[in-house]
Amino acid sequence: MVLNNYTYSVSYRDIKYPRLELKTGKLLFILPSGYNPDTLFEKHNSWIYRKIKFIEECMESAKNKKLVERTDEEFKRLVDKFTVEISLELEVKIGRIYLRKMRTKWASLSQHGNLTVNKLMKYLPEYLIEYIIFHETAHIIEKKHNTRFRGIIEKKYRNYQEFEKELFEYWFKVSEQESI
Repeated sequence: MVLNNYTYSVSYRDIKYPRLELKTGKLLFILPSGYNPDTLFEKHNSWIYRKIKFIEECMESAKNKKLVERTDEEFKRLVDKFTVEISLELEVKIGRIYLRKMRTKWASLSQHGNLTVNKLMKYLPEYLIEYIIFHETAHIIEKKHNTRFRGIIEKKYRNYQEFEKELFEYWFKVSEQESI
């Protein structure tokens, strides 16, 4: 669908509140049944356009990113190494580690403390892999992305917003690589 010259998708779900997502660079309206997307667009159009501009800048910047070539075994050893180091640093325990391809995330942490790592991270520079694992491991201490969580991250990564932006840029580069 097209709204104000921008293409978007709508997903009607059994939810109470509407929301917008731009995780993959495409605008998605997630709406309760019968909700008009125009209403949400009008309410949040300045935010939507700021995000679209940011995504376009990241996509342009992604063209200059270089992907790292490493084997699956090298990647697994790197993930294991960082997981051990970071769990000791934060004084927490990680359960199992799973490597699988994920569509919208670099990694996630289950409520049982298991770490799932996107196999596509193998193309990232080491410092970004370490950051992602630190970020997910910090969720053992604080589940939500709130002030306390950001405080944990900022102790080690004062410029974490730059890491997040770079990860977003790499997402487009890796996605492009994987679609070939």
